[in-house]
Amino acid sequence: MKRRGPRDDDAVGGAADGVSAPHIPVLLAEVLTALAPRPGGRYLDGTFGAGGYARAILEAAPGSTLLALDRDPTAITGGAGLVAAMGGRLTLAQARFADLAEEAQRFQMAPLDGVVLDIGVSSMQIDQAERGFSFRFDGPLDMRMGCEGRSAADFVNEAEEGLLANIFYHYGEERRSRAVARAIVEARRKAPLTTTKQLAELVAGIVWAEPGAAHPATRVFQALRIAVNDELGELVSALHAAEAVLAPGGRLVVVTFHSLEDRIVKQFLAERSGRAPAGSRHAPVVAAAQPTFSLVNRGPIAAGEAETRLNPRARSAKLRAAERNAAPAREPEPDLVALAGIPAPQPRRRP
Repeated sequence: MKRRGPRDDDAVGGAADGVSAPHIPVLLAEVLTALAPRPGGRYLDGTFGAGGYARAILEAAPGSTLLALDRDPTAITGGAGLVAAMGGRLTLAQARFADLAEEAQRFQMAPLDGVVLDIGVSSMQIDQAERGFSFRFDGPLDMRMGCEGRSAADFVNEAEEGLLANIFYHYGEERRSRAVARAIVEARRKAPLTTTKQLAELVAGIVWAEPGAAHPATRVFQALRIAVNDELGELVSALHAAEAVLAPGGRLVVVTFHSLEDRIVKQFLAERSGRAPAGSRHAPVVAAAQPTFSLVNRGPIAAGEAETRLNPRARSAKLRAAERNAAPAREPEPDLVALAGIPAPQPRRRP
């Protein structure tokens, strides 16, 4: 599978070799329909992964060019074969998708005819025990997509109990967040938590899961990964960047894998297409800004039964798409994450 999803137990193995396509891109046909790539167009894939979307876009639109970004250096190395196979039509750069507007300008690709984003962690990262994303393998507690900055072990061993509890609750929707955070603090007093196995076993001793359900540590691992990589902040920045760099008629296509991501994309596209919720006596209606997008589909597109049967990770995927118009890009909202109803985890104040 190409990319992304919140559940480690759904991961599928494989890696890009530039010639074959061992990963299965989620909602590939639907992405191509929504993006509508045309011959000679200029496109950007902000989450290259194993290159499934990039390959399909270039094959669907003869003469088109594509700039692909990935913050993971291993994805850049793995994509070299595909770059060579595409004969100059594919450019691959190590960068965060939050910086896609700057990267498009740097490579003289702006304005763009389409941007596609597939949000989350790649199955390739999950399948490498040394990256520390998965509780299916015992490895260092890392989780850094770009292999730099604070690791998951740093968060677990240094953050105060209240902040850990809030991260698990707000980013993982873990009901027993306080109990898990308390157990982590007690455990690290004896010795630091440094491996995925240590953390997964600790959580499994606190969070009860029904037989056949996801591993009890799923939500905690998801929350840590989001915090370590600032995934929600990156998504907000990428949406604003796409608005700034898309040409009139250009398409923005976003595939998400859990409710936090989808709520942010839904809020952004609703507000930018003039479909934001009406005001109330508590929040009066203000003068509406000129829409910058029109929705390609009114609601999200989900994978069909046939795809989810072949690829279980597709079952949580949602696709939203919109088309840019000629209106000027707006100033970024001060806090789109908060507008989507997602509180920012903060340390609890001591009395």
